[in-house]
Amino acid sequence: MNTKYIDLINQTFDFPQEEFDLKNKTLAFHGINLMELVEQYGAPLKFTYLPQISNNIQRAKQWFAKAIENNNYAGKYNYCYCTKSSHFKHVLNEALKNDIHIETSSAFDIDIVEALKAEGKITDETFVISNGFKRAQYVTNIARLINNGHKNAIPIIDNYEELELLSEEINDTFKVGIRIASEEEPKFEFYTSRLGIGYKNIVPFYKSQIQNNKKVELKMLHFFINTGIRDNAYYWNELTKCLKVYTSLKKICPSLDSLNIGGGFPIKNSLAFEFDYEYMVDEIVNQIKLVCDEEGVDVPNIFTEFGSFTVGESGGAIYEVLYQKQQNDREKWNMINSSFITTLPDTWAINKRFVMLPINRWQDSYERVLLGGLTCDSDDYYNSEQHMNAIYLPKYNKDKPLYIGFFNTGAYQETIGGFGGLQHCLIPSPKHLLIDRDAEGNLTTTLFSEQQKSEDLLKILGYNN
Repeated sequence: MNTKYIDLINQTFDFPQEEFDLKNKTLAFHGINLMELVEQYGAPLKFTYLPQISNNIQRAKQWFAKAIENNNYAGKYNYCYCTKSSHFKHVLNEALKNDIHIETSSAFDIDIVEALKAEGKITDETFVISNGFKRAQYVTNIARLINNGHKNAIPIIDNYEELELLSEEINDTFKVGIRIASEEEPKFEFYTSRLGIGYKNIVPFYKSQIQNNKKVELKMLHFFINTGIRDNAYYWNELTKCLKVYTSLKKICPSLDSLNIGGGFPIKNSLAFEFDYEYMVDEIVNQIKLVCDEEGVDVPNIFTEFGSFTVGESGGAIYEVLYQKQQNDREKWNMINSSFITTLPDTWAINKRFVMLPINRWQDSYERVLLGGLTCDSDDYYNSEQHMNAIYLPKYNKDKPLYIGFFNTGAYQETIGGFGGLQHCLIPSPKHLLIDRDAEGNLTTTLFSEQQKSEDLLKILGYNN
């Protein structure tokens, strides 16, 4: 009988996969022996596999290069990383090895940009695309960057007042973009994004505030939808409306030469995940060219802003199952030695699902379970996988420790969870490892942060001042 966990996986998915395999009967991730990590560092444990950041950037660059060649497209492609996905220095250092650009979201982002410039990681030629709703400090910091000679700093106008605020603090001429307030999917609670300026208002806004303003040069139209790049009617309809605005603007604004199609490439959230990235990129480039050719305008340079796609698939978290609670006839709760709310907050906040697999005991029989976190909050749980409506794991045995891993967790979880700060029920943040490869391809591991101690939390709370 096929009753082992490995049998369940083999019957359900194509396995092994590019990043997942078994070595010595335990799970390996990109060749990393995860049980060795657990044995050396313990659990709970978080890690970042840095090479995957460069891998994904290069994949996207290759897709766009191929699409530009296939479609005889005259514009250039620029890859931007959204720093809000993960601001950590080790992430930016890895990403910037790949000749990319930066997208910022708030005032302190500009301080990070300036620190990277001081270290020679970026130059005045690096595009710094500044999104977000801008007020005092953000405007001041953008102006400082531009006044200090950063040629390719492009603030994206989000509302009608920002242009004047920027003009007051920037000494000379400067470039801007305009963000389109796209319409949201019908299932959303609201119809139009709160970010940007409405489709119908962009050309009038350009004519009234930019066209005859000798200090400002419009370079970019910015298009982004919340649900990301998907092959569905909603995405293609919104892109078509965006292109109509672009071509209308281009006819009256010769300086406009760039279209930012935002980001939102999906990342793997299941062993059953499928997405034809190459087709989507080719079709986007093709659609842009078709509309521009029909309207008789030059095609734009294409910018993308990939955050989760850049860093998401580099991250992972490992927990130990401490205990099993049988709460009724059908529900078995496996209690982990950490908290989902604090370490993987998107599982709680937006019901996000990550790839979840046991690290060891793949040769054992399996059972259906629910996963519970340590906090005293009823919402601290994880109960289903993206590809099925249940979780199956090797059967609990108090004499045989079980470790489970969540993968592709590298975007947003640390910042939303408040890295280094207070956690719900004072559950400590786990230790965090950085995993890289040296010039010969050998794995190297560095401890980035220790697990939080009682003293750390008491100091924040004012008990140990």
